[in-house]
Amino acid sequence: MTILVYLIPIALLLGGLGLAAFLWSLKSGQYEDLDGAASRILIDEDDRPA
Repeated sequence: MTILVYLIPIALLLGGLGLAAFLWSLKSGQYEDLDGAASRILIDEDDRPA
């Protein structure tokens, strides 16, 4: 039972870090252009004429 004294704060800390990383990625614009990233993978840069 004493292990829960260590595991619960560690779980809360890791959850808080994950939430902070997600909020940082929202503020830095990681999810702004999802359609552009989806279509960019289909474009082959080598086949374009110079």
